[in-house]
Amino acid sequence: MNELKQKILTDGRLLDGYILKVDNFLNHQLDVGLLERVGAAFAERFVGVKVDKILTIEASGIAVACMAARHFGYPPVVFAKKTQSLNMDPDAYEVDVFSYTKQTTYKVRVSRRYLSAGERVLIIDDFLANGHAARGLIDIVRQAGAEPVGLGIVIEKGFQDGRKVVEECGVRIESLAILESFDGGKVNFA
Repeated sequence: MNELKQKILTDGRLLDGYILKVDNFLNHQLDVGLLERVGAAFAERFVGVKVDKILTIEASGIAVACMAARHFGYPPVVFAKKTQSLNMDPDAYEVDVFSYTKQTTYKVRVSRRYLSAGERVLIIDDFLANGHAARGLIDIVRQAGAEPVGLGIVIEKGFQDGRKVVEECGVRIESLAILESFDGGKVNFA
C-alpha cells in the first residue's frame, strides 16, 4: 500500500535504530482517513474470504480492526485483553504473550462468550515483529474451535521471525507494508 509506505517514510521515526514509531498516525494519534483505506486494503487482500468475526489485541489493533470490519460487512470486532479486571468474564480463553516493545509477558484473554466453534475469524493487528501476539491470537481462536482464516498486518518487520511463526501455524498472512531493514537510520521496504 503505497500511501501507507509514504506515511511511514514522512511521519515515522526510528528510535535507537530498531523501533519504528508511528504513533502520530497509527497507534496513539489516529489518521482516520488512512485507517479507512487500510481497512479497504485488507478487504481487497482477503476478497472472497467469509469472516464471521475480527479479532485483535488491545489497544493498538482496535482502531484498525474496526475500520477493517466496515469493509467486511460489519462483523463483530473482538479484542483480547491484556489485563484482568473485575468486569472481565472469568470464563475466558487465555494465552501468554511476550511483548517485544514492552519486554514483558501478558496473559491475554478473550471471553468464551465472544468466540464460538465453527466461526471464521480474521485476525488484524498493527505490527508483526517476532510473531508472539499473532501466535497467541491464533491459539485463542483454535481454543474456541473456530478457524483462523487469515492474519492482516499493517506493518511487518520482515527482518524478524514473525512471518515464519505465522506460516508455521498454517495461517495465511497479508501485510500492507513490509520493512526490509533499518539500515543507516533509514526505513527500507521489501
